[in-house]
Amino acid sequence: MNPKLPYVLLVGAAVIIFILSCMLLSRGRQSPSCDSQPHVVEKMGSTSQSLVFADLTPEELAQVVRYLQGNLGVPLVDASRAKPSDNCIASVDLQVPAKAEVLRFLDEGGARPPREALAVLYFGNQPEPNVTEYVVGPLPTPAYHRDVTVQKYGGKVPYHRRLMLGSENEQVGAFLEKVAFAAAPTFLKEVFEYDGTNVAFQIAAPHGFRSGDRKSWFVLFQNVSGFFVHPVGLEVLVDHSSLDISRWAVSKVFYNGQYYRDMIQLESAYVQGRISVEKAWSFAFGMSVHRGLRLFDIRHKGERVAYEISVQEALSVYGSNCPGGMSTRYMDGSFGIGHYTSPLVRGVDCPYLATYRDVHYLAHSQVSRVSKSALCIFEQNLGSPLRRHYSNLQSLFYGGLVNSVLVIRSITTIGNYDYVWDFIFYQNGAIEGKVQATGYASSSFLHGDGLRYGNRVWEHTLGTVHTHSINYKVDLDVGGRSGSSFNACCYTGKP
Repeated sequence: MNPKLPYVLLVGAAVIIFILSCMLLSRGRQSPSCDSQPHVVEKMGSTSQSLVFADLTPEELAQVVRYLQGNLGVPLVDASRAKPSDNCIASVDLQVPAKAEVLRFLDEGGARPPREALAVLYFGNQPEPNVTEYVVGPLPTPAYHRDVTVQKYGGKVPYHRRLMLGSENEQVGAFLEKVAFAAAPTFLKEVFEYDGTNVAFQIAAPHGFRSGDRKSWFVLFQNVSGFFVHPVGLEVLVDHSSLDISRWAVSKVFYNGQYYRDMIQLESAYVQGRISVEKAWSFAFGMSVHRGLRLFDIRHKGERVAYEISVQEALSVYGSNCPGGMSTRYMDGSFGIGHYTSPLVRGVDCPYLATYRDVHYLAHSQVSRVSKSALCIFEQNLGSPLRRHYSNLQSLFYGGLVNSVLVIRSITTIGNYDYVWDFIFYQNGAIEGKVQATGYASSSFLHGDGLRYGNRVWEHTLGTVHTHSINYKVDLDVGGRSGSSFNACCYTGKP
């Protein structure tokens, strides 16, 4: 053994220990990682000078509320359920100290400004209702409050200038539904199919144009996702200035470019036929248990263009070198195209926000049954313009119209096939009947010369050749009653 080896090993071990010690020490001097920084900042923040700007904590907010409840000498109702005739705390926020005080504290070592809150109160249950602002402090244990309303605004703030609380919005909504809308049931039902849930409203501001006003226009929309771009043309001006909700009233109504005194006058004008209701399309629809989806009295802009458009039959003829396949001639109407209408899945079979309708039928039983959500109706942007033109000759301009259509759809499942039936209504008066076939292919056992009758879809599975024939009835009444109808047919061949 080399006598120098132990010394070499000792020196090597010492060097390794020295290197590891340096690495550990240098790691300890590194700046904290991103994950650790918030904890350091949080720890330092509790004693830092920046606390003077910190928002009120939940505990401080609760202390202010308790102080006001016990020291104002008047009952305070929770703002979330307060009526206009109640007293309530509208809001509590940090009262930021004056800049001069803060700078003396930050830059000159002066005393820390007292931590205070600014509370806005609505006093509706007073001989002279008003809005008052109090500074409450010191926090976290309030011991005083002072009225700063006159100092800030040069006088008392009249009650009608208060901002609307969420509770007042809800109260006006209830007034519209239970009082205003109740005066025009026929108009709302026939024009909007109003059911108490399918209309949303947005309030306009300001709430009047003269001192003392508290009158707000409520604009009505379809209650769908993104309702802001789905106005229905009806707007209602509500006078909600009285502290007594029972004295609120409709001051004016605007519908489709025309003003009315109130909802009663609007209802009367509609019932008497003096209101023009704009619908691009109108039609009656139903489901024949045998033939499927059918439409009647189809009108475009009030003019009948067809008396009936309906599905009549779906025929399929198959070929195969197996006896079952070669003899197959399906007439789906004999099974019941309407009978086998299947429920529609939101977001897959139809857009999620489509309108869905149940279908009732009686077949193969003495008791009627229901197919839930078997019809859907929706608007759809086809993704290409109905018309457009971009001019770069002599003058520059662009004009175009979104190709938005109205679709009514049902889906029939008969055996292996699912038929998606669409009637599509275009803005220019065109109507399209459309069917899509999906589901599973019909098959035979693949043997011999089977490939003459279709395609191999698995090792011993033949997708059999077949042809679909779809038949519609079309009874047009363009320009008057035609008294005649014709059948429209389409064919699709599938291997």
